Amino acid sequence: MDVVNQAELVQRLQHDGMIPIKMRAASSAGGLLNLSIGGSRKPDISQIQILHFTRELATLLEAGMTLDRALHILIDLGEQGPMVKMLESIRDRVQSGVPFSTALEDQGRVFSKLYINMVKAGEAGGVLQHVLQRLVDYLERSEELRDSVRAALIYPMILFVVAGLSVIGLLVFVVPQFSQMFEDMGQTLPLPTRIVVGAGEFMTSYWWVILVVIFLGIAWFQRQMAQPVTRARWDRWLLSNRLVGDLIAKVETARFARTLSTLLANGLPLLAALKLVKDVIGNSVIANAITEATENLTHGKGLADPLLEQKILPPLALQMIKVGEETGDLGPMLDKVADVFDREVRLAIKQMLTLLEPILIVGLGIIVAGIIVSILMAVLSANQLAI
Repeated sequence: MDVVNQAELVQRLQHDGMIPIKMRAASSAGGLLNLSIGGSRKPDISQIQILHFTRELATLLEAGMTLDRALHILIDLGEQGPMVKMLESIRDRVQSGVPFSTALEDQGRVFSKLYINMVKAGEAGGVLQHVLQRLVDYLERSEELRDSVRAALIYPMILFVVAGLSVIGLLVFVVPQFSQMFEDMGQTLPLPTRIVVGAGEFMTSYWWVILVVIFLGIAWFQRQMAQPVTRARWDRWLLSNRLVGDLIAKVETARFARTLSTLLANGLPLLAALKLVKDVIGNSVIANAITEATENLTHGKGLADPLLEQKILPPLALQMIKVGEETGDLGPMLDKVADVFDREVRLAIKQMLTLLEPILIVGLGIIVAGIIVSILMAVLSANQLAI
């Protein structure tokens, strides 16, 4: 269980009808070589599996089945693995009298706080099946947004990998073939040729140093990103970046609007919903802006005006939110904001790729041409001396 201290653990176990016998703190690996941001292990269950589980459970509950019967059916239909083991744990907890939301919370980081709190609200109102259906809609929209971003980045990543492998191949396999010839000539090589030959020799002899540097660099970067101050500085730089800043702002706006709309439709008060929304925002600067807006909301201010003062989210989204507040129709307006910025994200990705693809292609061409020209300079220089 994830608890603050042993006293809370005892209270939760006793609440579930169990008697604690022995307790110990779970050990967690950390340090420079921990490549998991935040220092905790990611669950083995993907968000796609959570989406399928939620959809199937909602369907069974709407068909009139009890929760434990529905869980039993899902276990029988599933294949052996982490998902089935988790479902068995949830079923056993539910059959012992534990609330479904508590059983989900006991699974660690598999279910988000947003998911668990929505299930709690559904249990309290006796409308769990309707809440699960709203969760399905939310998870599907969120997955579509992630898929559009991932799909758009596949081609640039392929270009980048091909470019890197091409340069490495030239330096490791092609350039050394000319190195011996240049040494036999016994003449001073042009500076570009010496640079290329030296790079090839270094990569051939010290490739392991490069791998170690890359590994340590990734570890250092993730360690820095775990520090709030450094993470905020990095996220602020990303938002101000001309290439990706606009895209990040639109992605986070769509996520913010979709999540808040789902929570409000589920019956959560605006203040409680905002406290959950900040946990799904990936950019810490935008999350901090939402936190400040939440604090202003407790002092009687609205949502849109404090966010307008922050100048973080796109003005169009904030103006639409303001109209929703003024008309008392904030939830449906947030749905419209999410739909608008889902389209904006796709358009921004297309524009970014239109700019990025020629840059990668031209960059690769320049690097390869530079290597070839440096070799040709040495060959032509040797021919002139021979003449």
